[in-house]
Amino acid sequence: MKRRSAGAVSTLAPVVVLVLAVALTAACRQATEGTGPVAGTGIGSPTATPYGYGLVFLGPGDCGSRGRDFREVPCTSEKAVARVIARYGGRPSAGPTCPVATDFVLHISESRPATDEDGDGEVGRGYACMRNLEPPHPGDPGGGGGPHTVVGDCVHNASKGQVKETACDGSGPRAPEFKVASAVADRSQCPPSTALYVQLGGERPVGCARRV
Repeated sequence: MKRRSAGAVSTLAPVVVLVLAVALTAACRQATEGTGPVAGTGIGSPTATPYGYGLVFLGPGDCGSRGRDFREVPCTSEKAVARVIARYGGRPSAGPTCPVATDFVLHISESRPATDEDGDGEVGRGYACMRNLEPPHPGDPGGGGGPHTVVGDCVHNASKGQVKETACDGSGPRAPEFKVASAVADRSQCPPSTALYVQLGGERPVGCARRV
């Protein structure tokens, strides 16, 4: 339970954010058209340096604002735009993957804030899996972004051997060219109409994408 006074609003220093990339920008995926799976995905994410409030900075269920200064704010605040649906320590490359419903990943840098998680004077490096409180949800199938590629997502050719996720409804900056129609254990199980193989991860790591 959070150690917060009833009705109190934190007056501690704001969280300083270094925006490494636009949070909702879809990750680039390497691909071989019709011949092999897409290579691994990257995550375009902001980074926050925590200066509390609460027992855990941006713990599960907490909400944050967005912008150059990413802060933890009450979920009832008009500044709240996204909720933490999972929180892990360390780096995303070495820790658990975020839930499929994640819209963007917030990287939390290590610091020694005025208020920390366990009283040891430090808040460790970690990452929070965030979901927008209101649409759009780029992490949803066809949404055009998020840290995962899933069945229902669309992509377009970005450069030779690479594709990039885009919104299936055409609302993104680029029109969709392929749509992931199904997921299978091996690319030999994809239907003949498959034009692109996309790496999805999990027990069925190959996405069979058709032209749209």
